[in-house]
Amino acid sequence: MSLVPFVFQNSKSGKKEPFLPKDPTNVTIYSCGPTVYNFAHIGNIRSFLFVDVLRRSLLLGGYKLNQSMNITDIDDKIINESIKRKVSVEEFTKPWTEAFFKDLETLHVQKLEHYPKATESIEDMVDFIEPLKTNGLAYEKEGNIYFSIQNFKQYGILSKIDVAGMKSGVRYDADEYEKDDVRDFVLWKNQKTEEEKCWHTKLGKGRPGWHLECSAMIRKVYGSGVDIHTGGIDLLFPHHENEMAISTGAYPEEEFVGTWLHCEHLLVDGEKMSKSKGNFYTLRDILEKGYDPNSIRYHLISAHYRSKLNFSLIKLEESKIAMERIQNAIYRVLAAGNLWDQVPEDFDNFNFTVPELQNLNLEFIRSLADDLNIPKALASVFELVRIVNQFLDANGDATQDAFLKESILLFYKINELFAVFQFKKKIQTLDGISEEWILEQIEQRKTAKQNKDFSTADRIRKELEEKGILLADTKEGITTWKKAQ
Repeated sequence: MSLVPFVFQNSKSGKKEPFLPKDPTNVTIYSCGPTVYNFAHIGNIRSFLFVDVLRRSLLLGGYKLNQSMNITDIDDKIINESIKRKVSVEEFTKPWTEAFFKDLETLHVQKLEHYPKATESIEDMVDFIEPLKTNGLAYEKEGNIYFSIQNFKQYGILSKIDVAGMKSGVRYDADEYEKDDVRDFVLWKNQKTEEEKCWHTKLGKGRPGWHLECSAMIRKVYGSGVDIHTGGIDLLFPHHENEMAISTGAYPEEEFVGTWLHCEHLLVDGEKMSKSKGNFYTLRDILEKGYDPNSIRYHLISAHYRSKLNFSLIKLEESKIAMERIQNAIYRVLAAGNLWDQVPEDFDNFNFTVPELQNLNLEFIRSLADDLNIPKALASVFELVRIVNQFLDANGDATQDAFLKESILLFYKINELFAVFQFKKKIQTLDGISEEWILEQIEQRKTAKQNKDFSTADRIRKELEEKGILLADTKEGITTWKKAQ
């Protein structure tokens, strides 16, 4: 298939720019991954799902990807917790790393090509410091090695931070620090206590600073820079600014990153997530409340990645209803055309012949190519739902192979992005009742209402309720269902 031209809002320029990878058959993408000291909260989860949306969109656009997400398994928090619990860093981080990958699997996040760990890249980090020293950007003080911001004239170009008022020679040893406070940051820390995890290197006994880790892992995996670098907006400064300073300072002849993409914050009930406010959630917290992973995924990817997402349990229910509207339309098409389990072999190169479906296919892909505009892409999905329901209402049992087959083909394509919809027959829901049977009852009820046979319609609703299935009629005339809690 021919490549779809994408445009992205590049954080460095602050503008939408055409995406021009060095090699479309080997697009290099690096994403900042988790610091594995606890379960990821849903704000973290949103940023990981954003990476998945980016990946799936580019694949739908015809690109071949070579993608990485790092695992930060050494930093101040990890060391302090491992000492507190009297276990090694490796013992401490292992279950949290496994939990992270389990979360990704639960939410249908595609596996990437590389997951480099910080602890497996120490020598790469040590090697990075030598060119920084050669270029006058690194200096030693009391056994630690720092990056000199004053000697790097491009500092602030990514985050637009003002360095004019910074105090020369003021340093930070901590991995993380307050926003808008510009000081020389640590590249390498000497061992302070015997309990503290360290490595024996040519720099002596110590460990890397957080900001050095990503630069070294990118070079370890790719040998140079990358086409796209992603992360949450909270990483823009200081982490990404410092990362760019390290990489550009060490290898000024190379372009470090072509396009920077940053995912906005997640709010909970309109407020910043906080344990003290009681609005702090991990994925497991939400699953334990009985919510479906598919609804969670749908909700967390439905907003534009550059917009704040206001998460709430009420909005999660709304997302479930919206998702069920799409799912019900899929099942209607599958049943009408007897297309169950007929997975298309190659929809990438398929040419739609039905004009409405052809236009919706183009709208969907163009929305993704426009800086991953998921809300706009969803508008085309719900237009497809409307057209499908209108067609089936008008034609009843009469079939039009082209329309039905191309409709389900488009739904399959849409699901390559959303990864939440089902195409199999007789999915068991509860007590042996299949989803297909439930949808048949909904159709019978709809027919009864159209014939003004309201007693039959009420009887069907009541019978479903007795089986633990609740119906909801939308203002658009679509009926959705859910299990009773």
